[in-house]
Amino acid sequence: MADEDAPPEVHHYSSLQEVPWDIQNYWAQRYRIFSKYDDGVWLTDDAWFGVTPEPVANKIASQIADSAPAGRSILVDAFAGAGGNTIAFALTGKWKRIYAIEKNPAVLKCAKHNAKVYGVEDKITWFEGDCFEILKNQLKELAPYSVVFASPPWGGPGYRSDRVFNLKTMEPYSLQRLYDEYSVFSKHMVLYIPRTSDLKQIAKLVPAGGKATVMHYCMEGASKALCIFYGDFNVS
Repeated sequence: MADEDAPPEVHHYSSLQEVPWDIQNYWAQRYRIFSKYDDGVWLTDDAWFGVTPEPVANKIASQIADSAPAGRSILVDAFAGAGGNTIAFALTGKWKRIYAIEKNPAVLKCAKHNAKVYGVEDKITWFEGDCFEILKNQLKELAPYSVVFASPPWGGPGYRSDRVFNLKTMEPYSLQRLYDEYSVFSKHMVLYIPRTSDLKQIAKLVPAGGKATVMHYCMEGASKALCIFYGDFNVS
């Protein structure tokens, strides 16, 4: 990967001394975030906070691949970030195509580069921009064949301390906004949200006759986050 030029805000730190103090706690977890970190993984400093740990990303990806309804051959990753989940989806070999969307151009550079590190770049089509607009416009014809996965921003540190996380005030997008936008595109969606999320708020969005499955994902005996599977997934 030495032939690529990283933007100024993109880094591959090779020692703790290079890492800004406010993300040094994440440095010790770098191989849990990306097992191939030493192969040249790129991250912006903010992206360290948002990447799904690789074991969790792989588990989510395998569950979606195994449980998706028949005829769904496209996976849309609405908030691709630095590529953790996108790479995991590609590694399953399940999807005819993966469409990954990221608004931040520097973070998108990281995702594209990291996909090359993992050897899956040829399975992914990338989009830079607002996921809601891209679903409505560039990807609308793929809706009947698609599953949407979204790991949205959670908005500030409150999710760490709140006993029950209020999904109505999640920033910048509430659970209601996410559900309303994605359900126009596909009834089959998986949302990755804080582990303390209010289950009553999740349940209120289940349409009459529909279903939702909530799965917790743990590392080292502690829940890290949960996924809501809306639609006809056969999750086990």
